[in-house]
Amino acid sequence: MKSYLMAPEKTPKREIISWALYDFANSSYTTVVITFVYSAFFMSYIIPPELAHLKNSLWAATISLSTLISIFAAPYIGALCDITGRKKQYLGVCTLTSVISTALLYFVGPNDLALGMFLLVISNTAWMLSESFNASFLTDISNEKNIGSVSGFGWGIGYIGGLLSLILVFMIITASAENNIQQYIHQNQLAMLMIALFYGIAALPLFFVVKQTPPTPLTKEGNKISSSQLLLLAWQQIRQLKSLSRDKPSMFQFFLAFLVYTAGVAVVVKFMGIYATEEIGISGAELIIVGATLQVSSMIGAILFGLLDDKVGSKAAILYSIALWVLGVCAIYFLASLSYWTNISMSQLFIVICFIAGSALGATQSSSRAIVGRFASGQDSAFIFGLWGTFSRLAIILAMLFGPLSDLVGRQNSLLLILVYFLIGAFLLIKVPVNKALNSH
Repeated sequence: MKSYLMAPEKTPKREIISWALYDFANSSYTTVVITFVYSAFFMSYIIPPELAHLKNSLWAATISLSTLISIFAAPYIGALCDITGRKKQYLGVCTLTSVISTALLYFVGPNDLALGMFLLVISNTAWMLSESFNASFLTDISNEKNIGSVSGFGWGIGYIGGLLSLILVFMIITASAENNIQQYIHQNQLAMLMIALFYGIAALPLFFVVKQTPPTPLTKEGNKISSSQLLLLAWQQIRQLKSLSRDKPSMFQFFLAFLVYTAGVAVVVKFMGIYATEEIGISGAELIIVGATLQVSSMIGAILFGLLDDKVGSKAAILYSIALWVLGVCAIYFLASLSYWTNISMSQLFIVICFIAGSALGATQSSSRAIVGRFASGQDSAFIFGLWGTFSRLAIILAMLFGPLSDLVGRQNSLLLILVYFLIGAFLLIKVPVNKALNSH
């Protein structure tokens, strides 16, 4: 394969570790705020009782709105990053915005639906944009031989961060809603301050250690380009998307497959904590075990599949991970029957299934990012990863159909939607000639 896209020299380990620590940092947000803790708290206490029949739809609307904003913003800001060479600066702004708005969730009390939704939209939008910018550094710190393992290392470290933040949160939330509701609410609010602090501090090494390509001075007729001209250049780069799709058709075929199977992943990530709490009745210490199982298995999956990725290729690694997803979703759908046949409680079986799903989660995310890194070049990495972010967000929009569908037919029947996403995504991915396309670049 032609080495056309990534760092030609070996990157110092300290830069790779510092880059991975950003995954460690921002995983605290998605693990605690979106997946396990605040999502369930939001559904139970922030949404007023009179709107309880719409709680799945309201959560889906909150996630969808932040996703739509990031969909439109990611390619544009990514183009600006490539033009100015200021990926780190844009990443810093998004990180700070997400950290501050997460901290402000401390002030959201019961029934403060509008304020809660507003801060979640701001924090989640900034988090999504920062994820794309951080991923775009992958082409600066890896080459075509190790991009799979480097990406997997980042995801693996990220899951450690998610696990550690989850443990810290449950050291704060010690009260139960049944025995002391006011203390329970206050501790959930304090947890948001802790997550903001965790996120902000753990993200710092990237900004001090990881190098970025120095920006090329932009001039026009001997004069420095103005802000308006810079915006125009960014818009022109976005308009080149049509020619990019013509030049790299396989990349866009991959993005289509990625869109569909990632929708299945997104349902799990956005509704896992809600499903565990409200359908199975898992809470307290058991919820910690569920979260820890998911994080540890995701870390193992990301690292092991990252090594497998370097051996067999990203496409094969993703297909293997989708097979694990299908197995896990089927097991959850028949969870009650499995519990009856095995005489094992539903919560215990759910933890076992979480290990399978977690292994697939880390593998799918890591190998998908590695494929995008192989398609990107040093000159357009932020833009291409901005597109990756855009398709990731479109997948979340598809995933949010799970919310209103759950309100209509119940969460258990809605699990079939996840299965459909994975099967169609796998079929589309099989059709993508990834290796042929990469060899031609």
